[in-house]
Amino acid sequence: MGVIRLPVVTLAKQIVRMSTLTASRAASTSSDVPRGFLAVYVGEKQKQRFVVPVSYLNQPSFQDLLRKAEEEFEFNHPMGGLTIPCRVDTFIDVTSRLSGS
Repeated sequence: MGVIRLPVVTLAKQIVRMSTLTASRAASTSSDVPRGFLAVYVGEKQKQRFVVPVSYLNQPSFQDLLRKAEEEFEFNHPMGGLTIPCRVDTFIDVTSRLSGS
């Protein structure tokens, strides 16, 4: 049988929901993330925290980053939030193009 792929927005919601369960163990609280945004941890080794608009979840380039996160972490995100395993400069490049559109 083939692998069933969930739509990326549904996938992101599940990741956020699962990471919310472990967020109490994280150093930061959800109260420092404004409504309409989500915190993501980015980096290959050393993780850096970014707060991005949830509207990014609908963007194909951001969805590619989420697919990479799904492949590497499934629903076990070690930082207690959504972790994207890419270079920080790549993430900044992708998100800067999204904020400019």
